[in-house]
Amino acid sequence: MKYPVKVQLAEKSRREGLDFNSLPFGKTFSDHMFVADYVDGQWKNCQIMPYGALSFAPSLMALHYGQSIFEGMKANISTQTGEPVLFRAKKHAKRFRISSERLGMPEIPEELFLEAVNSLVSLDKQWIPQTKGSALYIRPFLFATDESLGVRASSSYKFIVFTGPVGPYYPKPVRILVAQKYVRAFPGGVGSAKAAGNYAATLKPAEIAKKNGFDQILWLDGLEFKYLQECGTMNIFAVIGDTVVTPPTTDAILDGVTRDSIIHLLESMNIKVEVRPISINELVEAYQQGELKEMFGSGTAAVVSHVADLCYKDQVYTLPNIEERKVGPMIKRKLTEIKENTIEENYGWVTPAQSTILEAAK
Repeated sequence: MKYPVKVQLAEKSRREGLDFNSLPFGKTFSDHMFVADYVDGQWKNCQIMPYGALSFAPSLMALHYGQSIFEGMKANISTQTGEPVLFRAKKHAKRFRISSERLGMPEIPEELFLEAVNSLVSLDKQWIPQTKGSALYIRPFLFATDESLGVRASSSYKFIVFTGPVGPYYPKPVRILVAQKYVRAFPGGVGSAKAAGNYAATLKPAEIAKKNGFDQILWLDGLEFKYLQECGTMNIFAVIGDTVVTPPTTDAILDGVTRDSIIHLLESMNIKVEVRPISINELVEAYQQGELKEMFGSGTAAVVSHVADLCYKDQVYTLPNIEERKVGPMIKRKLTEIKENTIEENYGWVTPAQSTILEAAK
């Protein structure tokens, strides 16, 4: 690897006493993190070090102007080899580059991104939970580090990757409220990037939804409040009759890695899939005609999250019980088996976590 990496191991693991059978999402973090700096047009100071706090100035530009992006990935233990494996790591590296370009940030070379992820997973593989629905969550992120005020792109940045064991994101089917006032993203904006600000804009509407007994928001387009975009932090699928439909990705909809995987798998099983605009009126009409068989969200954190109820204009539409559904449960099971390397796949999606840094350090 052309980026020299300094390795400093934690003196003592923080894993002792952790209950892997009770893991709240995003609350527990592994022993190490990868850190690199972008200075003078180059990536420098690459380090693997103990997970810990950062020190920064109040004038840090990321805090004021929002130049901050991230990715979400997962690692599992292969049921065939007993070693850690990654799911579609190159696809995540590509999307990270797309996000950074949209926000005017420097590109993370694929080699650096993948080495950081592989090294951390290899080093902290004892943190990977093996209970059903659990995994090691991986969070790469990039933010501006110039200490300056004035609206412009920063000239320096910090790239960090850390990991943590997680349980299921949505352990039960979700109730969703269709947006009527707030909008997640507009054409020409940054909705297709994993920008931190995208998520900040959803927090107040999500709180309102939860106060009214719902788990998430089903976002509609901001021009007509007519066409489906995303559901909370997930892409959205509906099964209408014998066809699975999902909105096309645009500059207002994230190109989900799990979404893309689901489309490929459904097509390989000769299940009819349509990627096209879906109006909320079409969903309501399909429900009224008994043709709306199921809905589910997809994402790295949730994998597949079944929708139990859909509320639009104060009318609640209750979908069939999970036991009656065919597509969502089947595709979730299939994805889980692929991620855990239980079954073979022909796409090259699953790769062993291997580190040239750690091998060289032995």
